Amino acid sequence: MSNYLPKIAGSTINFISHFSIHYATKIAVKLFSTPKKEKRTEDEVNYLNTSIQEDVTYNDFTLKTYRWNGKKDTVLLAHGWESNAYRWKDLIDQLRAFDYNVIALDAPAHGNSGSKVFNALLYSECLHVVIKKYEANIIVGHSIGGTSSAISTQKHNFPSVNKLVLLGAPSSLIRLLDNYVDMMSYNKKVFDAMNQYYLKRYDHLSEYFTTENLFKNIPFKGLIIHDKKDRIISYRDALEISKHYKDAKLIKTIGLGHGLKSDKVYQHVLDFINV
Repeated sequence: MSNYLPKIAGSTINFISHFSIHYATKIAVKLFSTPKKEKRTEDEVNYLNTSIQEDVTYNDFTLKTYRWNGKKDTVLLAHGWESNAYRWKDLIDQLRAFDYNVIALDAPAHGNSGSKVFNALLYSECLHVVIKKYEANIIVGHSIGGTSSAISTQKHNFPSVNKLVLLGAPSSLIRLLDNYVDMMSYNKKVFDAMNQYYLKRYDHLSEYFTTENLFKNIPFKGLIIHDKKDRIISYRDALEISKHYKDAKLIKTIGLGHGLKSDKVYQHVLDFINV
């Protein structure tokens, strides 16, 4: 039954669009932008309580950040959809062993951060604020956290940043939107209205956020790690990113899935940032 729910919801929104495209678009965008927020476990809370926690303000909400002090470069960790800062625990432990200064954050509408909605463009602006505050040198982003980091570094000048790591990152935002529209079977009227929504708020239609535009002008070295069997974000995305992100190395894994939680992956990351 659950497989039919997106189609049922999509048909309902299509029907509403004939009477009120504004209301139909509002519902469609909300569904696309509202992650499921789960309560943290005791282990997660206890681990994150070993950090120095600070709130960083963006517009009308706050972002929760977690800092483990070290003497080396500052590494900023940006998680993906329906995740939180705790997903980095194993990597944080390894970075701390090398005395890196580590910053992790909860994305908007995730973990202990504010906001009721989430999207990659909003996340990129939140990352802009956090990168500037902590003068991050290295950014490691998983999934949409990686793509949002790329968007932020393209749009803003960060003199402190010199390396970017992309783990299972999608290559373009238009493909994510297209997949959502196909899943929900929205009509062209709803799709066009969603496009206008993003144009009004972020100055570009979704078609602008292609692989070439997101990755071609990143001015520092990159590392791309993607699993060949990733069922969430296709390995083809990694190939497309690698094609346009000229100063980046691509590493393929097999069998680690989208999460890429592995000592092998973390060793690749450490090798890259230790150089």
